[in-house]
Amino acid sequence: MFALPFALTGALLASRHVPLTWGRVAWIVVAMVGARSAAMGFNRLVDARYDGLNPRTAGRELPAGRMSHREAVLFVVASSAIFVWAASMLGPLSFGLSPVALAIVFWYSLAKRFTWSTQAFLGLAMAVAPVGGWIAAGGRGGWEPWLLALAIGTWVGGFDVLYACQDLEFDRAHGLNSIPQRFGVPTSLAVSRGLHVVTVSALAALAWVAPLGPIYLGGVAGVAALLAFEQSLVSATDLSRVKMAFDLNGWVGILYFVTTAAAIYVR
Repeated sequence: MFALPFALTGALLASRHVPLTWGRVAWIVVAMVGARSAAMGFNRLVDARYDGLNPRTAGRELPAGRMSHREAVLFVVASSAIFVWAASMLGPLSFGLSPVALAIVFWYSLAKRFTWSTQAFLGLAMAVAPVGGWIAAGGRGGWEPWLLALAIGTWVGGFDVLYACQDLEFDRAHGLNSIPQRFGVPTSLAVSRGLHVVTVSALAALAWVAPLGPIYLGGVAGVAALLAFEQSLVSATDLSRVKMAFDLNGWVGILYFVTTAAAIYVR
């Protein structure tokens, strides 16, 4: 619900220059499902010990014993293989870049052990999606995928900063790094809001680069409203609605994809 709509948006924007078939769309979806499954599985594997210690995550599959370590490894390997296979069906460039994409999405899971900019690396991992969709659809050159990458990277980084605020004390106690752990909650909220301003600015800039017209701008306004409401749910003195704010993001990608698709096809 986060990366896939932006990957498909990248492909749709490329389709304005190169014909896009349903078969290629299907392979893009397979590749995205494989990459995201591999990334999430790897994250659960390397964080299993910490998940078991954190009351918020102790019920996840590995610490709860509903999945074995061996099963999780096999899941990650199979998902990675599916991603590389799908990338190979999308062309030599997609296939050649597939190990780089996997390395980026896997690194996020390890970043919290080494740097406070963990949320920036999650944003980078998600930013791969629209660029990958653009390349997979045959797009070459242009500002569109890079503006989309900036938008999704700052969007995801922004809401992950909010999400990380609820684990501040746990991270400090166990030597894990994050923006909230490094700068505290008030500064982290300001960082999150600044990142979401960049998100909306990048999406608006795409309307000028593409151009995409009033339907698209209406979608950007809707995204801005959702992000503003999300930010209003969280304050430095009240983090009780962080989960509600996080869940709102599921609608952001869907709204943006639908309105962008409408803007392209109506025109």
